[in-house]
Amino acid sequence: MKSPRAAAERAAPITEWEALVVEAVGTVIEFWRFKRNQGRVWALLYLRGREMTAHDLQEALALSKGAVSMVTRELEEWGVVSRVRSDADAAWHFHAETDLMKMVGRVIEKRESKLVLGVKADLERAERLARASGDVPPDVLARLHRMKTLASVIDRAVRGFLHTARLDVGGAVSVLSGVLPVRRPRRGSARISPG
Repeated sequence: MKSPRAAAERAAPITEWEALVVEAVGTVIEFWRFKRNQGRVWALLYLRGREMTAHDLQEALALSKGAVSMVTRELEEWGVVSRVRSDADAAWHFHAETDLMKMVGRVIEKRESKLVLGVKADLERAERLARASGDVPPDVLARLHRMKTLASVIDRAVRGFLHTARLDVGGAVSVLSGVLPVRRPRRGSARISPG
């Protein structure tokens, strides 16, 4: 059972410094084309470091019951907020994902990698169609191939980031400058000559 002090801390009004952090995170989240309140709710849960009820979130952030319900449901879908039942009462309590790299990785995997894969597929199809048409000048085909290669480099960088938490876009510089990156075989792998 939660102590009265923990419940009071959980429901405490938002302080000036907390408001600055919550609004700053909301601004960044909105810039990334998410909803501002998604960032605000996650930021408050993360800062407080303890579970909060929907009512606590409503009061602290001056949100309606419907807004809190919608935002927490969306944050759960993204895997950045979890819902738990408390032993102390029947209300749902929410807590933030605290592993920031894990959280960012989930979001990138769900949103950005899907976008990159779609762009890559479109560029591959465009290159096939352009080559099949037979009337596209070689310099245009070369630029289209560079665009497709850049999408592949970005796709590998995103996938690498998801596995290592390090973003390597060094290959993108080569593609943008017109020099295609050379793929070196991994240790123990067979060397495949370009075909």
